[in-house]
Amino acid sequence: MNALSRREEENLLKITKERAVKECHDVVKEFADCVSGRTISVAWACRKQLRTMEDCILLYTGPEPYERVRTEYLRLREEQRAAKLRDLQ
Repeated sequence: MNALSRREEENLLKITKERAVKECHDVVKEFADCVSGRTISVAWACRKQLRTMEDCILLYTGPEPYERVRTEYLRLREEQRAAKLRDLQ
C-alpha cells in the first residue's frame, strides 16, 4: 500500500522543507542580512539574494527531492510492518 494519509503527507512536506532550510542555511542568512534594516528598498536591493535563496530552496523541495523522501518513508513503513508481522508469528 503506497497511499499516505493527509497527516503523513504534511509531515513529509515539513521534513522536506526543514532539510531545504538546513541545506540552504548560508544562502538564507545572506538574504536575511540583506533585508535587515530595509523596508521598500528590499525589492531591488536584495533581488539577487532572493533569487539565489529561491533557487536553493527549490533544489531541495522540488518534486524529485520530495519523491525521494516519500519513497524512503514508504520503505521504512513497510519494513516496520513486516517486522511486526514476523513478531506476531
